[in-house]
Amino acid sequence: MNDEKEKQEVKPQENILENSAYKELTSQYEKKIYDLEQLLEISRSLCTTLELPTLIESILYISMAQMRVLGAGIFVLESLESNSFLLGSNYSGLEPNPEINYEIPADSSIISKISSLNDVLTLDELKKQLPADVNIDCISSLNPSLIVPLSLKNRINGILLLGERIAIDEDNAQFTEYEKNEISTIGSLAAIAINNASLVELSSTDMMTKLKLKYYFFNVLTDKLDAAFSQNSYLSVLMFDIDFFKKFNDTYGHACGDYVLQTVAKIIKNGIRSQDMASRYGGEEFTVMLNNTGKNEAMQVAERIRKNIADNDFYYEDQHMKVTISIGVSVFSVDNNPVTTAKHLVEQADQALYISKRSGRNKVTYADPAIVAAAEQSS
Repeated sequence: MNDEKEKQEVKPQENILENSAYKELTSQYEKKIYDLEQLLEISRSLCTTLELPTLIESILYISMAQMRVLGAGIFVLESLESNSFLLGSNYSGLEPNPEINYEIPADSSIISKISSLNDVLTLDELKKQLPADVNIDCISSLNPSLIVPLSLKNRINGILLLGERIAIDEDNAQFTEYEKNEISTIGSLAAIAINNASLVELSSTDMMTKLKLKYYFFNVLTDKLDAAFSQNSYLSVLMFDIDFFKKFNDTYGHACGDYVLQTVAKIIKNGIRSQDMASRYGGEEFTVMLNNTGKNEAMQVAERIRKNIADNDFYYEDQHMKVTISIGVSVFSVDNNPVTTAKHLVEQADQALYISKRSGRNKVTYADPAIVAAAEQSS
């Protein structure tokens, strides 16, 4: 009788343990399913972002959020043809030392070792794998909690550094193997996305001036125009033409003409923000898209670029040359200029550019309705 009573008393406790184990197992599976859904969403987000600066920013914030760290940075090849991995401005929440050059040669022992290990490492683990005389200040000075290779087909195309861990208590002060596997997967997705963005960058960039090509400019401008219409915001286009460009080719040769094109392109690119876009429209013509920018700001940007080019000393083979540009500016506005196509907005800037050239060159002209109407009637 007593034995039966003891058995009856044990059974409820066994059931409690079984239920507890079941709940824990269920909780683990639910977390894995949730994490897989998160990774799927991350994959969609990264692989649909083709502008490299925007992509890098996304990778940083995704990594910081998923791994609960205070900062992150990425050493990435400037282009597929680059020989060095650069940190540049590809970081958030980290504090680079201004006296350190954050550049890692692609053929260095650091890259070779990270590539051969192809694993998530702590800083101490990386140091142990490298010869004592190898300087890794460009990594160690950032105090990374983890170093994540961004590998694609056994080739490194970036290095992700995670900053300080946000630790709620001692139990989660260190990364678990599960978390390391998770950030490794994110690193693999990031590597694919960076490679795709780099290929798009390469195929959409004019090799001489390093500006975007005309077709890519129109594709992006079309998307931005749709967004400006739906958000009732401004969108500006600047069109540039180098004045008397032919004389540089005829007087000093085509190599000099190339130098002028490259220098003008560099000044234009340095005169706009990262969210704007410059393109080589064709020959000696350039276009710029200024996102969320109205008339006054667009005219200021155009005038600043015009002045910077006019004031620049173009020096080529012991020759000091004066270079000027003419500029036309058009602005999309739902109320004042509700154009429906990117082509129409660029044509308006072109019409204003024509006025600048006809009235003496080295000027900026705004495509106001009167100018546009007169140009359209005369054409």
